[in-house]
Amino acid sequence: MSPVRFPSRTRSKRSWRRCAPIRNHKTQARDLYVSSCTPSNRIVRACRRESVDRTPVWLMRQAGRYMEEYRNLRMRYSILELIKAPELAAEVTLQPIRAFDLDAAIIFADILPPLEILGLELSFQKGEGPVIHNPIRSPQDVDSLKAPAVEEGLGFTLEAIRLVQQALAGRVGLIGFSGAPFTLASYAIEGGASRNYILCKRFMYEQPQAWHKLMGLLAEMVGRYLCAQATAGAQVLQLFDSWVGVLSPHDYRTYCLPYSRRAIELAQASGAPVIHFGTGTSGMLELIEEAGGDVIGVDWRIDIAKARALLSEDRAIQGNLDPVVLFAEPSVIRAQAAAILDAMAGRNGFIFNLGHGILPGTPVEHVSMLVDFVHEYAGR
Repeated sequence: MSPVRFPSRTRSKRSWRRCAPIRNHKTQARDLYVSSCTPSNRIVRACRRESVDRTPVWLMRQAGRYMEEYRNLRMRYSILELIKAPELAAEVTLQPIRAFDLDAAIIFADILPPLEILGLELSFQKGEGPVIHNPIRSPQDVDSLKAPAVEEGLGFTLEAIRLVQQALAGRVGLIGFSGAPFTLASYAIEGGASRNYILCKRFMYEQPQAWHKLMGLLAEMVGRYLCAQATAGAQVLQLFDSWVGVLSPHDYRTYCLPYSRRAIELAQASGAPVIHFGTGTSGMLELIEEAGGDVIGVDWRIDIAKARALLSEDRAIQGNLDPVVLFAEPSVIRAQAAAILDAMAGRNGFIFNLGHGILPGTPVEHVSMLVDFVHEYAGR
């Protein structure tokens, strides 16, 4: 079996170039990007706040454990094996595109492998999730991190993007992504997920010089990784700041905002629009916007009408159905989706999504119904 075969489409031939050095090459990078996309691409047009024929919809974690096809692969391969084998990662990326009428694929990857190229040891433990076996606990640990070689160390994801882009042959857009500097730093210091992020925040407060050095390194790595994904064929890029909601607005501005901004600026030099998404950010949306992004993604904890009022008209918005709603009766799903669409009516630059990732056990038929409903309701 060829995992990335897409029978209804012929593969397009394209040439690939490494991401140009950032510095002052925005024009060159934008020319490369424009040549790789089509005007009819809904997700790209929505990110640019241009008119679209229907509201684009994609779903965070749209490839994952709720799909039988994915579970079958996970019986044979570990999560890191799937991510690091380009053909398998491409196959997982394409599974929801075959199943649903989505407007974008998002490359199947994880936010944490970039930490490996810095010299941190990563594994995924059953029942525990990701574990960093040599976490950062001192300024000396920061000093000993390796210089990140993005293209070499993360080439498996870049190759998966190329395979998916060939298989899609322009059918839908393709999204690349990375974890944001703060979220990567929190995993690197805590050694895994945390309830209160005490180790991370203490390091931030007690070792500010080492913190800023770490965040600067991560910002450069993240920005160049996103740029490389755009060069490989991703037409839209998303920065995930999964844990940034644990910060106060003051701490976000002081310890995080400059580094998210730097990563986004580097990514935007590729010419691809950037979606900036964080969870638990309803109390600091203006700061998230200040950090940058062509699109601001919001979670379900804020009424999207309020988010619309808070954010500038020159930013597109993505969001924000509670993922748990997909377990409800179809009438409830339709009503809540309609409320979001009504609140965003008349504004160019809206992408329908969940407020976070699809949860394991979500009924597949409810996902299909939601996607179709968004298209039908918004196209009335």
